[in-house]
Amino acid sequence: MAAECTTPYIIKGIGGFYYVKTEQGVKECRAKGIFRKRGLVPTTGDFVRLEHEKESSVIAEILPRRNLFVRPAVANVDLFFIVVSTTEPVPSCLVIDKLAAIAASKQVQPVLVITKTDLSPAEPLRNIYSKAGFPVIQANAAAGQGIAEISEMLCGRRSVFCGNSGVGKSTLLTALLGRTLETGEISRKLGRGRHTTREVTLYEAHGGLIADTPGFASLDLGRAAQLPAEALGAAFTDFAPYLNQCRFTGCAHVSETGCAVKEAVMSGDIHASRYESYVAMYQQLRQKKAWE
Repeated sequence: MAAECTTPYIIKGIGGFYYVKTEQGVKECRAKGIFRKRGLVPTTGDFVRLEHEKESSVIAEILPRRNLFVRPAVANVDLFFIVVSTTEPVPSCLVIDKLAAIAASKQVQPVLVITKTDLSPAEPLRNIYSKAGFPVIQANAAAGQGIAEISEMLCGRRSVFCGNSGVGKSTLLTALLGRTLETGEISRKLGRGRHTTREVTLYEAHGGLIADTPGFASLDLGRAAQLPAEALGAAFTDFAPYLNQCRFTGCAHVSETGCAVKEAVMSGDIHASRYESYVAMYQQLRQKKAWE
């Protein structure tokens, strides 16, 4: 992660202040007013150029982004860990597939982390997502299961962790970081008092960076990824071998005859659960108005 060491990047933003990691340490910065005029917002994960003004540092430039997630806002992501439990709460394949589609639409690799395998078997989820080509990891933070495998994947990458309440995401992050995360931690350290609003924050771990993203478990697909219905098929990476094999150009893979995707579902090459999620998501996106 040489770029992480030499180029300043935002680790958190609160109330118009941005906390930027530099070779000299973390600096509290404001952003130049020109960003507002251009409709740009500095975001956690952005690489930035700083300038010195009146005994303080300001963000003068946002360097080109590899990708940007909108809600919650985080930039320049490499891996997207989706944490789900086998039970309590029962996993939703539709939620998993929404998150995976959002990741894939940003050219980010989704990784499925399955917890609570002592309460219910992981095989049903593993079968679906291994077939879809996702890395699948079974994790038990208390027993140390999966921690080494995840830590190895973190090295040299920026990773997002997302998951519903109760799936064990916080316990997993505690094991990976070696400490418990506290709300307002950075603000208190820098002397700006306690902030109760949880924002996306980057943490250093295992040679990489981890973004804890509160609110990423229940997303509006269109707003989170700004993904049009016509682009949804490409966000299902297991559909890729079949997308150009349909009888009709512009096939939506829903009700058309001669659809190679539907044929792959019938033959078992694409798991039926993935296709059901695709149809539900496609219909949701089609119903959205252009101005929403």
